[in-house]
Amino acid sequence: MDETFHLTPLDVRRYDFGKKAIGGYDPERVEQFREQVAEELERLARTQLDLEQKAKGFHEQLRAFRERDKAMNDALVSAQQLREEIRESAEREAALLIREGRAEAENAMDEARSEIRKLELHLAELDRARRNHLTQLRVMAERQLAEIEAAENAPGPQFPTLARLSGAKSNGPLVEPA
Repeated sequence: MDETFHLTPLDVRRYDFGKKAIGGYDPERVEQFREQVAEELERLARTQLDLEQKAKGFHEQLRAFRERDKAMNDALVSAQQLREEIRESAEREAALLIREGRAEAENAMDEARSEIRKLELHLAELDRARRNHLTQLRVMAERQLAEIEAAENAPGPQFPTLARLSGAKSNGPLVEPA
């Protein structure tokens, strides 16, 4: 469409074809045609205006959709970055918890080993004390048995008589009980 030539319905209605003296166009038919062209131009102008308004609306909608799309893409990128940061943070936290747990477990194992060593030493000491005590009891028991055997093998006691105790002389032999 040539932008330099703009024909409006009013231009068509006012256009003067000029009159020829001899032969020419039928003025009624020219007027009828001009009216039809003007009406068609008016319809086309309204259609063009409607289409331009719709296009403007569509452009606005497209702009709004692009802005929303950009905002959604930005939000998606932010969400992905946040997800990645959260994942990395969770991994760091998990690694830290694992290290702390291992350190605590190692400390607990060291303490348990130390306690076991102390208990083993204490048990060994108690076992030595028990053996010493049993040895002492055996020695005492053997002494007691030796004293009992010596007492059993020794001749019986001799009891002095009254006369011997009083220093008096008796007439006959003293018989001591056996």
